[in-house]
Amino acid sequence: MSGRLRSSPAWTGAAIAAGLLGLATALAGRLDLPLILTGLVAVCLGGWLGGRGREAPVPRPAATTQRHAVAEALLAHVPDPVILVDRRTLVVEANPAARALLPALHHARPLSFALRDPEVLDGVEAVLSSGLPRRVALSTRVPLERTFEVQIGALPMPDGSGVSALLFLRDLTSARRLEAMRVDFVANASHELRTPLATLIGFIETLQGPARDDAQARERFLEIMRVQALRMTRLIDDLLSLSRIELREHVAPTAVVDLAALARQMVDAQGPPAEARGATIRLEEVAGPFAVPGDSDELARVIENLIENAVKYGGGRISVGLAREDDPRLGPRIVLSVVDDGPGIPPEHIPRLTERFYRVDVASSRARGGTGLGLAIVKHSLNRHRGRIAIESAVGEGTTVRVSLPEYGTAALPPPADQAGPA
Repeated sequence: MSGRLRSSPAWTGAAIAAGLLGLATALAGRLDLPLILTGLVAVCLGGWLGGRGREAPVPRPAATTQRHAVAEALLAHVPDPVILVDRRTLVVEANPAARALLPALHHARPLSFALRDPEVLDGVEAVLSSGLPRRVALSTRVPLERTFEVQIGALPMPDGSGVSALLFLRDLTSARRLEAMRVDFVANASHELRTPLATLIGFIETLQGPARDDAQARERFLEIMRVQALRMTRLIDDLLSLSRIELREHVAPTAVVDLAALARQMVDAQGPPAEARGATIRLEEVAGPFAVPGDSDELARVIENLIENAVKYGGGRISVGLAREDDPRLGPRIVLSVVDDGPGIPPEHIPRLTERFYRVDVASSRARGGTGLGLAIVKHSLNRHRGRIAIESAVGEGTTVRVSLPEYGTAALPPPADQAGPA
């Protein structure tokens, strides 16, 4: 008799029953050989019948358990949402990304409780019935507007209970936003160039025709054409600058720049044009130097654009200041502020001021020579320098623009010759 049979509960029970029967018979004085043989036969028969078909549980291989653990870990670290539903569209499994996207997603509950998009639900039903993969689009509005491509595939269950559906949600929000931004950029750039080009073509045709011999009209038209040509030149220069900055945006600068010396140079350079517009620029003298890691040309362009905006759209008095602050999250910082006492900016416009070609007043901006790219250049330059920009304004009280950059510390400054302004 094998060890498995000896340890079987059926054999143990049969032996105990036969022993009790034999004991009772002995006490009654009826114990004889036929009765003993009958008891032994009963024990054997009962043990064989009770143990028939009973197999010891097959232990789960260690390799299979390890593979399941690895699969669960991989699923948990997939950044995109992944959901598995059975043939009744009940949720079998979901990774943390899916649960974060769909808080109402719970195990063993219908997928429709958490995801109410008809196209996705119809796609799941079609995959479960046909077994063919499908792709559908999913857009969410709350809490943020996001766009997903849902890839649905059929997945046979390992236990043979049928076919399940695996949903993989690929986030296309950033790609769609980038595509929309590129389309808007091309449309805006084309529009900005079309207007001065149309003006130039119109005046050229006029000078070639009716005003061919009109000296007074010719001088007036040539001046207008010069202004429009300069406008196109500024726009092209800003576009090229923005393109160069974006190309190097991921490369952090390694040089050391004294922001105080750079600000002083920009204030001196912008002083005469500001006086021609009836404005004055004052640099608040503070103890320096203010060392930051950066590219002197790009930082000079940042300061220049901020001062130009204050002169064009601000008031008569503009103040440029520098200060140190200790940010609890970002560490020691150098803060450059440009303050004007102009008409201010309505609050609904402030979040969009750094967008390309965005203007609070389009006609006024064009009349003053603005291209709508100045603050976009500032934003991308600060991204490269790990900087931040904050704009505070109140209608009728002026505007304050603060630029925050990481402080270099006690590193040696480059010689003054390297502190040149933009070319």
